[in-house]
Formats: sequence, C-alpha cells, structure tokens
Amino acid sequence: MTSVNHNSSATSALQTLRNINSNLEDTQSRVSSGYKVENASDNAAYWSIATTMRSDNKALGAATDALGVGAAKVDTGYAAMESAIDVVNEIKAKLVTATETSTDKDQIQLEVTKLQEQLSSIAQGASFSGENWMVAADNATAQTVVDGFVRNDDGTVKVTTASYNVASYALFSAVSDDGVGSGGILDETMGITLSSASTADEIAGYLDTVETALSEMTIGGAALGALTTRIDLQTDYGSKLSDAIEEGVSRLVDADMEEESAKLSALQTQQQLAIQSLSIANSSSQNLMSLFQ
Repeated sequence: MTSVNHNSSATSALQTLRNINSNLEDTQSRVSSGYKVENASDNAAYWSIATTMRSDNKALGAATDALGVGAAKVDTGYAAMESAIDVVNEIKAKLVTATETSTDKDQIQLEVTKLQEQLSSIAQGASFSGENWMVAADNATAQTVVDGFVRNDDGTVKVTTASYNVASYALFSAVSDDGVGSGGILDETMGITLSSASTADEIAGYLDTVETALSEMTIGGAALGALTTRIDLQTDYGSKLSDAIEEGVSRLVDADMEEESAKLSALQTQQQLAIQSLSIANSSSQNLMSLFQ
C-alpha cells in the first residue's frame, strides 16, 4: 500500500543516510586529528589511561631536565676535585724535594704557598647555580640530584633522587673574605709551612698530611664519578622510558590512517548511494499524481 501520509521507504532511506553521515563524520574527525580516541566520549578507559600517561611523561621530561642540572653540578665538583688532586700532587713533589738537605726550603715554601692559594681558588670557583660542593660546613646536609619520576602501584607518585655527602668530601668548610680556605679535607694541607729550620721529621709529617688528603680526595672523586655514572645511566633510561610511554599511548589513541582512509572512501560511496536511494523513495510519492490525471 502506498500512503501520502507516510513514506516508509523514504524513512528507511533517511535513517540509513543519517547513520552513514554519522560514521562519516567520525571517520573524517579521525583523519583530520589523527586520533581514534580524542575525547573521553570516544573511549573513556583509553582516554583516562592516555591522559595519565601523558602527564607522567611530562613529569618524566621535567625530571630529565633537572637531571641535566644535577649533572652540571656533579661535573663542576669533579673538575674541581681533579684539579685539586693535581695541585696537592705538586705540593707532595715539593715536599719530596725539600727532604734534600741542600735545597733552599724557603724558596720551596714560596712555591707551596702559591699552590695553597690555588687550592683555595679552585674550591671557591667550583660553584654552579649558586651551589658549591667543594666548600661546605662540617654539618652540611647531603646535596641531592633529581634522577627520576615514579608512579607506584597504588597510584601515588614520587620523585627519586641521588645524594652526595658534601660534608665528608668538601675541600674546605669555609673560605675567608681574603680567599683563604680552611677546614675540610685540605685544612692540614693549608697549614704546611717550610723554612730553613724545618727538620726531616717535620717534612715527613707534612708528607703524611698530604697523603691523607690525597686519599680522602680520591674517595670524594670516586663518589662523584659514581654519581656521574648513575646520572648518565638514568638519563639514557629516562629517554627510553619516555619513548616507550609515547609508543604505548599512541597504540591506545592514535588512528590507523590506512584503515581510516579505506573507511572514508567506502563511507563516501555509501553516502552517495543513500542519497540516491532517498531520492528514489521520495519520487515514489510524486508518482501517485499520475493516478489522478
């Protein structure tokens, strides 16, 4: 039966066209944005995971940047420690020379004094971003370097750090206004004073002082070296972890462009056919007019 009040064929064709247009709109959105899950309404679970992981990845990037600052501090401290070791070795050589009875110990002391001044200068100059790990009070707290960002199983987050005990490895505990260092590993080394009256036993004692200082500086340098290794490893790991997170998020929310392209072509064809079908269904009602001619 054909009715002028209701055209079931046209209604069916219109519903089909609406569904095709809706699918076509979704596909065009995916093609233009590159995402299959762009909003929470697309897939609430995947959107939630992707949003959290993007936030964590951004925090991880910030931790990596902070790690770069920490690396610069460690490198500055290590350079100072290495230079100080070279200078103390020079002082050691001068003391060995002074053990010869015919040497002019007063002249050797002039050289030692200049080397002591150089030690103070090295320590005072080992500052980065307002921090100096080579000059620290005996009760100074350990310095920390941010090295990572972690999300725990319970959803809580924390920033991980690596520490360096500046109080144990500082060259000096203080540097006076006139640039003279005191305290710290090199406190007794700065007290070395040779003169023509210096005895062999006194020089031997100075040599023991220098050896003790070199041993402690070597330990401090090793600690800085170990921290540098950890920072390098953490930097590499952070980069790999960030890439893995980005890849994981991509798998959840990124659209498959080859698939979407194929869908787009098919839907465009279906749209044209649906429009043609609706046109045919609408024309059937107009054909009724011929019955009344």
